[in-house]
Amino acid sequence: MFRLFKKDKSAAGPIDFLIVGLGNPGAKYENTRHNVGFIAVDLIAEQNSSPIKSMKFKGLTSRVKLGDKNVLLLKPSTFMNLSGQSVVEAMNFYKLSPEQVIIIFDDISLEPGKIRVRRKGSDGGQNGMKNIIYLSGSDNFPRIKIGVGAKPHPNYDLAAWVLSRFTDKEQTEINSAVKNAGRAAEIIINENIDEAMSQFN
Repeated sequence: MFRLFKKDKSAAGPIDFLIVGLGNPGAKYENTRHNVGFIAVDLIAEQNSSPIKSMKFKGLTSRVKLGDKNVLLLKPSTFMNLSGQSVVEAMNFYKLSPEQVIIIFDDISLEPGKIRVRRKGSDGGQNGMKNIIYLSGSDNFPRIKIGVGAKPHPNYDLAAWVLSRFTDKEQTEINSAVKNAGRAAEIIINENIDEAMSQFN
C-alpha cells in the first residue's frame, strides 16, 4: 500500500524525475477532456501543498518529494501541439533520460475513469505526445493515459470533442481517474512500473 503524497520541504537540489501533465493553458480550456493531464498534476501538487505556479521551461512548475525522489511537476504553457518544447528544455536542464520523464495525457480510446500505464510506445495520435517524441528523438517515455471517452458519433469533430467538458457523471469518474494516475506515478517513480501496470491496466 502506497501512502498519499505528502510535501517534503527538502525537495531541493537535483531532480530525479519529471512528471508532465499535458493540456492547453488558459481559462477557455480549463476542465476540458484534453486537459486531464493538467488536472492530474494539479492534484499531485495540491496533495503536496505545493501549487504549480513557478514559470520555467516554457511552463508552470512545482517541486515535490515523492518517496525519496525529488520530482518536478510541469504543465507546459506552449499549447498541446508544442508540448515537446517545454518538456525537452526541462529534460536538458536536469540531464534527464526519457525513462525519468512520466507523461500524463488524455486518451479517447479509453472510457472516462479508466487509466492505462505504458512503459513506452508511439504517440497514439495524441499531438502533445507526438511533439515530445519528435523533439526528443525518443519514445521511451513512461506514460499514464487517462480515458476521456470516444466521440459520440463518427462525424463528430474530434477537436470539438476533446475541447468539450465532462458531464456530471463523467466528472465523478474523471476525479477517480486522476487520483489513480497520481498513485500510478508515485509507484513508477519508486522504480516499479510493472507494479503500476499490474494495478491499473
